[in-house]
Amino acid sequence: MWTHFIVCCVFAASVLGQEKDDEPEAHEAKQLKEGEQKLSEQILQVLEHFKSPDPVGLPGANIPDPYPVPDTKQSFSVTTMNFKNMAVYGISKFKIIYIDAEVGDMEVHAAMLIDKLQVRGNYTMSTWLSRSSGPFTVDLSGLRVTARANLGVARDGHLRAQDIVMDINFDKIDMNFENLGFFGSMFQGMVNTIGTFLFDSIKPFILKEAYTKIRTEINTKLDEVAGDMQFPNSISPLDMVIADTRRKVEEMKWDPYKVKDYNTSVSIFDVALSNTWLTGISSFHRVGNITLKMENNTAIADFEIGTQKLQGMTQWDISAVSGLLSRAGSASFSVEYMSARLVLAQPLDTRKRPQFRDLDLEVGNIQVRCDGAGTLDYVIEFVVNVLPNLLRYQIMDAVEGPVKEKVQQELNKINVEEIIKEELMPKADLLQEQGFKLSSLKDLPVDAAEEYNVDDFFNF
Repeated sequence: MWTHFIVCCVFAASVLGQEKDDEPEAHEAKQLKEGEQKLSEQILQVLEHFKSPDPVGLPGANIPDPYPVPDTKQSFSVTTMNFKNMAVYGISKFKIIYIDAEVGDMEVHAAMLIDKLQVRGNYTMSTWLSRSSGPFTVDLSGLRVTARANLGVARDGHLRAQDIVMDINFDKIDMNFENLGFFGSMFQGMVNTIGTFLFDSIKPFILKEAYTKIRTEINTKLDEVAGDMQFPNSISPLDMVIADTRRKVEEMKWDPYKVKDYNTSVSIFDVALSNTWLTGISSFHRVGNITLKMENNTAIADFEIGTQKLQGMTQWDISAVSGLLSRAGSASFSVEYMSARLVLAQPLDTRKRPQFRDLDLEVGNIQVRCDGAGTLDYVIEFVVNVLPNLLRYQIMDAVEGPVKEKVQQELNKINVEEIIKEELMPKADLLQEQGFKLSSLKDLPVDAAEEYNVDDFFNF
């Protein structure tokens, strides 16, 4: 389960970063649009990019460098300065500090760092005594770009990018104006403020361009992926997907679910459980928000899943001395609720193994009814109904450690890079050729779903 989740995260990042390539191979041109790059190639580029200990930029991010900006003019008390032929260099050399996506709220916060940015151009300074002109450079250090964006459901039921907020700040600025001549020293105090002015005049232009491109790109991708689906504005798309998944669980006959018969031996006793049914599995729901993060070159998923009331019943049989002594009966049980908060991490260098960072389990009130053991029925009910409810927090704390250790052992066996290359990439290209649509996944027939042994989950 964790493997599929991590793979989906990498796949989603690749889809959001999809750009065009100018040189598609001839045999691909029949299947892809002109200039379109295969998803598998994009995924491979991202995998190789994040193997670097200090990745700079992002493959497929089509950011022009140098970035041209319009001419500007500034008037002072004794002079006027014109700036022309300006361009910003180094804008594509960004480093991702963090990306924090609140899936339930459909909101994303991000921050990027650019170590150095340089503005180059030509200036003309005119005063009542002289006129100077020449090239100039403005060096900015420690630029930090912060952004916030969220999605919402429009009136037509389609997902659309809504509020987008960005800001740019810097730590240090240095300037160099050539050919200022004799009067340069006289106006040095004024010149020292020009760098900040230039940055403030360029900043709105860059942000305006960014707003337009980001909104257009997001809405274009949403139309490609979910353009044929409509979402209600009374429920978040995430909860709608979870509700649809619950429906799929019922269609697959997993609720109520029949657990395989169980047989074991304890000393001279043989214990058998048969005809065991569990109901309430499809009542799962998210608890709070689901957070996906990317920081320190690591993808992190923090989410909590809970269920409503779970009920079950089973028939038991206990025998001893090769069946000379035996007793049979039935038992029913209920759990008020169950919830689990999990924090999973996967280094973006997929040669490294996934990490199970945290686990927090909660179980509601437990009730058991036993019939067939005579006076022992009351003893069993007392032991199960009283002690676990009194000590369930201590029990859960004791269980979390071994469960976390066991899961981490299984995660250590996973080769994420191999799974992505062998399983994800072919499926990604197939979905791309078919015109990747969420509706095709949503309407997938039940019998076409991947089969696996559900008992392995319940017996884990």
